[in-house]
Amino acid sequence: MKILVTGGAGFIGSHLVDKLIAKKHKVIVIDNLTTGYQKFVNPKAKFIKIDTRSKKLLEVFKKERPQVVFHLAAQKSVPFSLKNPALDADININGSLNVIDASLSVKVKKFIFISTGGAIYGETKDLPTPETAKEKPDSPYGNAKLTIDNYFKNYYLPVRKLNYVSLRLANVYGPRQDPYGEAGVIAIFISNLLNNKQSYINGTGKQTRDFIYVDDVVNACIKSISKGKGIYNIGTSKEISISKLYSNISKLINEKKVKYKKAIPGEVIRSVLKCQKAKRELNWKSQVTLEQGIKKTINYFK
Repeated sequence: MKILVTGGAGFIGSHLVDKLIAKKHKVIVIDNLTTGYQKFVNPKAKFIKIDTRSKKLLEVFKKERPQVVFHLAAQKSVPFSLKNPALDADININGSLNVIDASLSVKVKKFIFISTGGAIYGETKDLPTPETAKEKPDSPYGNAKLTIDNYFKNYYLPVRKLNYVSLRLANVYGPRQDPYGEAGVIAIFISNLLNNKQSYINGTGKQTRDFIYVDDVVNACIKSISKGKGIYNIGTSKEISISKLYSNISKLINEKKVKYKKAIPGEVIRSVLKCQKAKRELNWKSQVTLEQGIKKTINYFK
């Protein structure tokens, strides 16, 4: 099958491309290399450097004519979106609509959108949070992702008949995550501890997150090619505090103590996803424990 992956030079996208090629698919990678790295792109994939907002994107789609599209290219930083809401919207809304419209022009069989869990649901008492929970995004980034989900639900599915899946991811971690870019705390903590640098936690450290290993996310993506329609949470349904997370990682590397900084206004205190729908409809569930995933990630950074 011919599959196009936007953001295929990035952290999650490059792992997905590797798995698709291992499964003998023909893969086209689109990436503008703003945060991705060409060295991560599998040499068996066709690489095209282009921005998702480009007017030339349609030409690429008409030439390549993919059957399935994975859309991972995005501005992924919540702090960046708070400082630059218009630019965040341009990339994450306009860029996404450009990719979707190009996909419709070549009649793709399936469109798989990589979205976010915590940034969309926001602060909620419905924990673990199901897909039916009321969305309360409190950042431009979360609002942009929700906007695309609404386009699918209210326009692209009923009016344009686009066969789509939207995967709302928990906090993804693993090899190739950039500790100096838009990384999650696991990559940052591991890098700091290996280099004997000071780590900081915002607030009390009691805030919790649902951490999922990148291979589990890739497996959910693969399942979505042939199964599912609509929105699915992809996580472990287990939460851990940031302080406990740091403690667990430091015991494996060195015992350097963490320091605490002022809390970030509006930060979600607890975030954990309910993933029964994915288990039921995609035949998917997470396989890698947090301990296993952290050890694999440490080995990558060493």
